[in-house]
Amino acid sequence: MRLLLVGYGKMGRMVESLAAEYGCEIAGVVDPALGRTADADAAKADVAIDFSSPDAVPVNVPALASRGLDMVVGTTGWSAHESALRRVVAEHGVGIVVAPNFSTGVVLFEAIAAHAAALFAAQTEFGAFVHEAHHAAKKDAPSGTAILLEQAMRRAGFPRPIDVSSTRAGFIPGTHTIGFDGPAETITLQHAARDRTAFARGALAAAKWIHGRRGWFTMRDVLGIA
Repeated sequence: MRLLLVGYGKMGRMVESLAAEYGCEIAGVVDPALGRTADADAAKADVAIDFSSPDAVPVNVPALASRGLDMVVGTTGWSAHESALRRVVAEHGVGIVVAPNFSTGVVLFEAIAAHAAALFAAQTEFGAFVHEAHHAAKKDAPSGTAILLEQAMRRAGFPRPIDVSSTRAGFIPGTHTIGFDGPAETITLQHAARDRTAFARGALAAAKWIHGRRGWFTMRDVLGIA
């Protein structure tokens, strides 16, 4: 499978370094900072993997969809444009996997968080929180994954406030903690990424899965989690 890398920062380069393990080759790179545009390389690609910037996604998705490219989007911070981009994907009949976090462990952690929230929903003395920590260069806060976890807990029926907070410091790849606090005890569940390879591997798995499919999907679909 031939991949077009959209954004050639740390994640883009990591996807490139692991692509061969997944039977993929890099057809081209799109990164305005490098003076690289999609025109020459898009025709050679099967799937585009976007780890660019929040402002770029609303431009990238229509451009790539118009070329018939399936997509994997790992960039966060553009959710205000989701409705419009869903229409674009449907109009062009392409497939897209969108996820704030492509780690298999995080996707499973979301399901665990939802189940825990359902168990604590009826325990009125317990409050809940989500905390996330990332490297100092991460632009959006709270992270897309923290928002996803809070939404999963809400959908599971947790009826009380869920405090969401963020830390930006150093080089932290990503740590997400959910907790339930009562009068005399605290329960916490945590996912910690040791490095970014988990995200790159998940994106590559999603690229192989989405090729030839049509519609808007998440990593839950890729992993077959109901």
